[in-house]
Amino acid sequence: MTDHPNTDALPLDQSSRPLWAPWRIEYIRGIKEGSCFICQAVENPGSAADQLVIARSEHTLLMLNAFPYNAGHVLVAPLRHVADLSGLEPAELSEMMTMLLQIKAVIQTLMAPDGFNVGFNLGAAAGAGLRDHVHGHIVPRWIGDTNFMPVLDGTRVVPEALAETAAMLREAWQI
Repeated sequence: MTDHPNTDALPLDQSSRPLWAPWRIEYIRGIKEGSCFICQAVENPGSAADQLVIARSEHTLLMLNAFPYNAGHVLVAPLRHVADLSGLEPAELSEMMTMLLQIKAVIQTLMAPDGFNVGFNLGAAAGAGLRDHVHGHIVPRWIGDTNFMPVLDGTRVVPEALAETAAMLREAWQI
């Protein structure tokens, strides 16, 4: 037996069984050099990426993360394709923060989370899956939201369909 508590209770043949997540293959296959899902949403109304858009403004886009950490995981991004926060104009930075705070209030009202994670992953080493179009994340969190899945296998369970979350947030954004 190992000292690791996650594997002690599992039979040896069960400890390395894969957990299938077939919906992730779309993300893996969709990663292409030069491809930008944010620009696709900006430039192609009606596209799959556009269906995740919550709101647009003069300089900024709010959209659901297609592969969220939690229900209500929203991205805030400039409309302009810029790789780093330092490349943004003051108006873009200001509007991004204003919209981030507005969507936080909407999520708080609709979903009543106990807290939020907010941040930017700048560069591949920081975990940025899309390195060339800067974007921030706002992730609603609930006490105990990690449930048993991450403990067993580092897996997250998102309890709501993206289309339902997007529709709810778009409707509330209009208020």
